[in-house]
Amino acid sequence: MSTSQRTARTGGSTFLGHPRMLANLFSVELWERFSFYGMQALLLYYMTYTLAEGGLGFDEVTAAGLVGAYGGGVYLSTILGAWLADRVFGSERVLFVSAIIIMGGHIALALLPGVVGLVVGLVLVGVGSGGLKANASSLVGTLYAPGDDRRDAGFSIFYMGINIGALVGPLLTNLAWDAYGFHVGFGLAAVGMAAGLVQYALARKNLPATAHEVENPLPRAEYRRWIIIAAAVLVLLGVVVSTGLLNAENLADVMAFAAIVATVAYFAVILLSRKVTAVERRRVYSFMPLFVASAAFWSLFQQQFTVVALYSESRLDRDLFGWEMPPGMVQSINPVFIIVFAGVFAALWTRLGSRQPSSPVKFSFGLMVMGLAFLAFIPFAGGGPNSTPLLGLAAILLLFTWAELFISPIGLSVTTKLAPEAFRTQMLALFFLSISLGTTVSGILAGFYSEETEVPYFAFSGITAIVLGGALLAGAPAIRKAMSGVR
Repeated sequence: MSTSQRTARTGGSTFLGHPRMLANLFSVELWERFSFYGMQALLLYYMTYTLAEGGLGFDEVTAAGLVGAYGGGVYLSTILGAWLADRVFGSERVLFVSAIIIMGGHIALALLPGVVGLVVGLVLVGVGSGGLKANASSLVGTLYAPGDDRRDAGFSIFYMGINIGALVGPLLTNLAWDAYGFHVGFGLAAVGMAAGLVQYALARKNLPATAHEVENPLPRAEYRRWIIIAAAVLVLLGVVVSTGLLNAENLADVMAFAAIVATVAYFAVILLSRKVTAVERRRVYSFMPLFVASAAFWSLFQQQFTVVALYSESRLDRDLFGWEMPPGMVQSINPVFIIVFAGVFAALWTRLGSRQPSSPVKFSFGLMVMGLAFLAFIPFAGGGPNSTPLLGLAAILLLFTWAELFISPIGLSVTTKLAPEAFRTQMLALFFLSISLGTTVSGILAGFYSEETEVPYFAFSGITAIVLGGALLAGAPAIRKAMSGVR
C-alpha cells in the first residue's frame, strides 16, 4: 500500500482543522502521561527520603542516576515496541497491550513494599511506556499525507494534549503523597492509567484499518530464532543482576552504553537494508546530526527530574500563603506552559506554511534556548535554602518549554517524514533512542551537581548547548539538502 493510500481515512478535518482521529490518539497518551509523570514526580523523593518518612533511604547521587537510567530505559524500550509493531503485531495491538502493562507497573508501585515494588513497578512501567510511545506517535504520522504543511502543527497539538496529563498527574499525586503517603500517590497514577485504558478500549475500533497492518512482517520461519534470542537476553540479564555485575551504582553508565550501541546498530540496519532507496538513505544520513542535537537537548531538559527536583526541595521558596507546596508539584509548571504555548507554536508554523524555518534550524534554536535556561540559574547561585523565588524558577522553566517546543514535536514530525517506508515505526524508535541517551546522561550529569559547584555546572551546561546550537545552525543548509525535499 502506498503512502498516499495509507494516510488516515479520517472522514474529514474535524478537530481544530486536523484529522478527527488526532483527538483520540492524544487522549490515550494524555492518560498515559498523567500516570507516568504523576509517578515520576514522586520517584526521586521516594528513593531519597528516609525509611521513617516512607522512602527507601538512597543517597542523592545514586537516586539521580537511577532516575536518569530509568528514564533512559523507557525510551530504549521503544525499540522493542517499534520492532514488535513493524514485524509482528502492528502498532495498534502493541499500543493496547502496552497500556495494560503500564497499569500493572503502577499497581506494583502502589501495593508492593520496598525495593521489590520499586524494581517490579519501574520495569513494567518502563517496558509498557516504551511500547506505547513509538506507536502512538507513529499512528499520528499516518494521519497526514507527504507534503502536508499541517503535520508539524498536528504534532504540536498532539503534544499540547498529552501535556494536560503531564500537568494534572504531578499535582494530584503530590497532593496524595502529602496527605496519605507515597504508595497512595502511586495508586492514583494506576487509576489514571486505568482510565486511559478504558478510553482506548472503547475508541480503538474507530482507528483506520491501516493501524492494524504489520509493515514488514517477520517470516514464520524466523519466529523460533527470535524467541530463543529473547530468552537468552532475559537469562543474561538475570545473571548480571544476580551476580552484582549490574547494580544501582553502574546502571546509568550501562544504560548509556546500551543506548549508544543500539543507536549504531539501528542506523546500520536501516542504512544497509535493501528495502531502503537511495533517496531514503540520504534522508537517514541527514537525520544523524538531528539525533545528536536531540540527545544533547534531552540531557539538559530531563534534569527537571534530577537537578531541578533536588533544587526545588533545597533551594526553592515553596511557601504559598502559609502552605508549603510539595516539591514535586514543580513538575507541573512545564506542562502548563506547554498547554499555553503549544497552540501558539502550532499556529505560527501553520501561518508560515512553506516559509517556516526548516527542522534543523528549529533544532538549533531549541538548543540555544536550552542553554540560556541553564545560564539563567546562575544569578540565584549561592543563595541558600528558600532563596529562589517560585516565579524565578517558573521563568527558567518557561525557557525549558520554548526549547522543548522547538525540538520535541518537531523531532517527532521530521522523523516520520524522513523515515524509510519499511522502517516507519522503527525510525521513531531511533528518535526515542536520542531521548534515551540524553535522559540517561541527565542522571549521570546530576552526579556532578552540588550547591558548591552550581556556577561552573550551570555555566558549562549552558555554554555547551549554545555552541552546539550554533554549529547546527551553520550546518543547516547542508543538512536540508540531504533531506531531499523534506523540511
